[in-house]
Amino acid sequence: MQRTVNWKWRDSEVALGLDQAGQGPSVVLLPSLSSISTREEMYPLYERLSGRFRVATIDWPGFGSGARPRQDWSAEILSAFLDWFLSEIIPRPYAIIAAGHGATFALYQATNRPSTMRRLVLIAPTWRGPLPTMMGGSRPWFAGVCAALDHPLVGPPLYRLNVSPFVVGKMAREHVYSDPLWLGGSRLAAKLGVTRAPGARYSSVRFVTGALDRVRDRAAFLALARGASVPILVVYGAETPPKSRAEIEALAGVPNVGIRRLSTGKLAIHEEMPDAVADAIVPFLSDQSRRPA
Repeated sequence: MQRTVNWKWRDSEVALGLDQAGQGPSVVLLPSLSSISTREEMYPLYERLSGRFRVATIDWPGFGSGARPRQDWSAEILSAFLDWFLSEIIPRPYAIIAAGHGATFALYQATNRPSTMRRLVLIAPTWRGPLPTMMGGSRPWFAGVCAALDHPLVGPPLYRLNVSPFVVGKMAREHVYSDPLWLGGSRLAAKLGVTRAPGARYSSVRFVTGALDRVRDRAAFLALARGASVPILVVYGAETPPKSRAEIEALAGVPNVGIRRLSTGKLAIHEEMPDAVADAIVPFLSDQSRRPA
């Protein structure tokens, strides 16, 4: 079942696509945050899990394939949305499965609102945007980059340069997909279509510059995991880019976190290799002994 939900944030209303299917304990699938991310990246897992669970997947505000309002998107806004969604639309699901940058928002929710879920799966979780990762931290001039892309005249051509087929393809091959040929043809066309949605540049530039980072350093990232009272499974691929892999593997020392490293895969392992990811997730979701009372 597909439908649209409307979320109000201050003076803006955002229309978001929502898909639901299956029967059983409710499981929410949250996509990653990037210039090419939509809930459709979760469809392969959605299809594989819907035979056992009541699954739902939704676009993040500012992302997806539809038009997006001009907004100074922030981590606080996205956390407010997730809290609303898990209270009003899919209240207290059994589990959340979240990918990439979206995973840290789910982890933040688990720590600060533990009653809204009972199990958490993080797929290749990241907490730092691409530019801060490349630069080794935030820089004051990142705000100027956001301002430039927000500008009605300068912003659109600058944005188009940064989401050209060459740039998207290069980033996908280096960081996102294991098979360099996976993102081609109709898949590439669909991803490029996402970047051209009206208003897409406002969220895209904030993701890239770190304005959507829920935490500011590894210590805070690990503190979220330690503070969560729910069982957590982390799934990632052996080919995950080194800087992101180091942050993921730091979670191995947290008592309530289980780590599952797959033999291949980069940041979009859930999209490219859904069978392997589903095989890792289902036993964790089905393990009755680990369900909180």
